[in-house]
Amino acid sequence: MEKEFVIVLDFGGQYNQLIARRVRECNVYCEVHPNTLSLEEIKKMNPKGIIFTGGPNSAYLPESPTISAEIFELGIPILGICYGSQLMAHLLGGTVSTAPTSEYGKTEVTTNQDSVLFQDVSHTTVCWMSHTDYIAKAPEGFTVSATTPVCPVAAMENPERRLYATQFHPEVMHTAEGMKMLSNFVYKVCQCKGDWQMSSFVEDTIKAMREKIGDGKVLCALSGGVDSSVAAVLLSKAVGKQLTCVFVDHGLLRKNEGDEVEAVFGPEGPYDLNFIRVNAAQRFYDKLAGVTEPEEKRKIIGEEFIRVFEEEAKKIGAVDYLVQGTIYPDVIESGLGKSAVIKSHHNVGGLPDYVDFREIVEPLRLLFKDEVRNAGRELGIPEYLVSRQPFPGPGLGIRIIGEVTAEKVRIVQDADAIYREEIANAGVDKGLGQYFAAITNMRSVGVMGDERTYDYAIALRAVCTSDFMTAEAAQIPWEVLSKVTSRIVNEVKGVNRVLYDCTGKPPATIEFE
Repeated sequence: MEKEFVIVLDFGGQYNQLIARRVRECNVYCEVHPNTLSLEEIKKMNPKGIIFTGGPNSAYLPESPTISAEIFELGIPILGICYGSQLMAHLLGGTVSTAPTSEYGKTEVTTNQDSVLFQDVSHTTVCWMSHTDYIAKAPEGFTVSATTPVCPVAAMENPERRLYATQFHPEVMHTAEGMKMLSNFVYKVCQCKGDWQMSSFVEDTIKAMREKIGDGKVLCALSGGVDSSVAAVLLSKAVGKQLTCVFVDHGLLRKNEGDEVEAVFGPEGPYDLNFIRVNAAQRFYDKLAGVTEPEEKRKIIGEEFIRVFEEEAKKIGAVDYLVQGTIYPDVIESGLGKSAVIKSHHNVGGLPDYVDFREIVEPLRLLFKDEVRNAGRELGIPEYLVSRQPFPGPGLGIRIIGEVTAEKVRIVQDADAIYREEIANAGVDKGLGQYFAAITNMRSVGVMGDERTYDYAIALRAVCTSDFMTAEAAQIPWEVLSKVTSRIVNEVKGVNRVLYDCTGKPPATIEFE
């Protein structure tokens, strides 16, 4: 039986993958496709519903991304979000223009609870707005189902044609009841049953990998993080000893982490894997010498990873496939498709032009972080590994502002170890998505032991997030931050100041670079 699914058509916004994530949270499979997908292709795919995403353009300008108005005649339910709602209005004869008052951020929206989209949603609810254009007049046949004091069409609908639109973003966590709205669309409008389960994903992926690889040899780029660990175990179950896991210690790991990874995946660990550890710290330091620009650092680290893997593959002999733990947020933030480049992830946008493998295999490419964790649980990976906080492939290279040096690595490793230890001791780590210390490129005057110092400032970061596409700065108790600060300035040579980052995502990213 074919799985039911919903298509997200990408018009260039930053939350496109998050929409898919939220739909999957409803146990309905969801795929993201470019807005250039033809109507014939859509018909062949036979989706249960379609969602138009947001985007930075104006729907009424001829150069803006669009789609044939015939899509509204296919009889498939459609939900337009932000730019997607404006595009729907524009294509169907409504009026879209520059708003007299732009809206950005949390906004009180008044809903019509007779609308199927707002069933079980509060009459007045908080939603996330981000627009400078607005729907001044809804198309003929549509009724307005939500408003704000300055937005006359915060939502509109034509139930007979199963067309719905919201000016706000129901997919972001800032929209208090957004999941109810998306669930209403998926279940009550699209009539989905909810057959997307992680157990079936794992089973199907193991089968697909086994068929794809056949008797070929596979090299897995193992960092010891959640994503690459799940990818390694998944491939191990698919092809067994045809898999070799190569762990590159690039000297940019957290304190003692190289030894910890080897203890888990090496010969003394619980997994029957071919495991190789490559100690390449000096090699990476040499490549990064004098480099300060974040994108350049990412690309250098990404290319050097590949070169090490190629060298190890030649030693193994006749390796056909390179396996990476790439996940959906890596892909979207690297700017593949229509969205803007936020930062090149070392295993996506940071790859060199030439890679000496027959093919790169990314079994987790369609999953979000929490889905990867669930896949790990399905595979029987211990909870302490599955639930560990993420660590970026470029490692401390993007937690060191400016040039990477051995001294800065030592400073940030020691500061980060103290921070993580005190967070765990205080018992506040359970609700955090990610927390770490970074070293800024700022040096400032201080006084220690009655003497003047001129040392670095450490920045502490902690965020609460479920999907890593949006995040809120965590409110760490002051007494914890005070203890961490005291320990860092007293125990870490070269630091005389500690800062705490209170910025959410957006506008910041979770990592510093």
